[in-house]
Amino acid sequence: MSSLPKACVTLQLTDSDRARLAEVCDATHLPAGYTPEAFTAALAESEGLLCSNQIPLGRDVLALAPRLRVISGFGVGYNNVDLDEATRRGIAVCNTPGVLSAAVADLTIGMIITASRGLIPNAAFVREGGWARREPAPGLGWDLASKTLGLIGFGRIGRAVAERARAFGMRVIYHDTFTDPGAGWDDCQYRTLDDLFRECDVLSLHVNLTDETHHIIDARALGLMKASAWVINTSRGPVIDQPALTEALRTKQIAGAVLDVLEVEPPAADDPILTIENAVILPHIGSATVETRAAMLELAVANFVAAMGGQTPPECVNPEILERALTRR
Repeated sequence: MSSLPKACVTLQLTDSDRARLAEVCDATHLPAGYTPEAFTAALAESEGLLCSNQIPLGRDVLALAPRLRVISGFGVGYNNVDLDEATRRGIAVCNTPGVLSAAVADLTIGMIITASRGLIPNAAFVREGGWARREPAPGLGWDLASKTLGLIGFGRIGRAVAERARAFGMRVIYHDTFTDPGAGWDDCQYRTLDDLFRECDVLSLHVNLTDETHHIIDARALGLMKASAWVINTSRGPVIDQPALTEALRTKQIAGAVLDVLEVEPPAADDPILTIENAVILPHIGSATVETRAAMLELAVANFVAAMGGQTPPECVNPEILERALTRR
């Protein structure tokens, strides 16, 4: 019988990554499409969990894993974990930030261009035969140059978006917990939330989902925005009050929205936002490039192997309990 700590792995790994894990743990690798019963059984004996950040790990699930001391998530978000409960239990929670900043920033700029040039309706106009029939084309777009981009969240991804927006001649303002953007960012000015809502032509969200950011965009915020403004979201769906946004789009209170995330994913077939013509909905593809997903998996595995082996992981969102988590057996 192996003397290594047991672990549960829900990600589909290469043979080389499985070999890396085998040096530090006795892992149960669940197949794609595993049952809840199989997950619960594996978790009950596990000290480590390597999984997608789409798996809910609330207080009730953590209670099923009394020996758990490491959670390594595949993704930058960790709102799927009850972090307070994990910290209380001495469980190190790891994520994969940084490696996906460029991919998300690239997509954000693509979403802004999609909005500004009406790429979706124009493509549909051609595909559906409107151009061939010489029907009136969709309306004119608008230039990015001189437009104001408002960023809520000026961390790694927000700054990567700002850097790209500069190349298009956009003016950048931001809201975060700090008012000084730091060296090299003097052209990116801090605004209070209300001033940012009133001033921006494009609002882009780059925050974690917390109690403070939940529904940070609500009916009141939308009411402060220009009628010509667009909302872009690549962060987490619940930072927007989706029914309020749907109503603002339906009544043309704002010009439109391009969303890579929704409050409920995937949305129900009858979700009202899917019927809104000035909303473009993407299926949560912020990190969906071959290179970025590979880098995310490498970091998730590196976090897991380090923590399970008693070493400090490269990324941990509750580092205050690392000593406890790395030594507890």
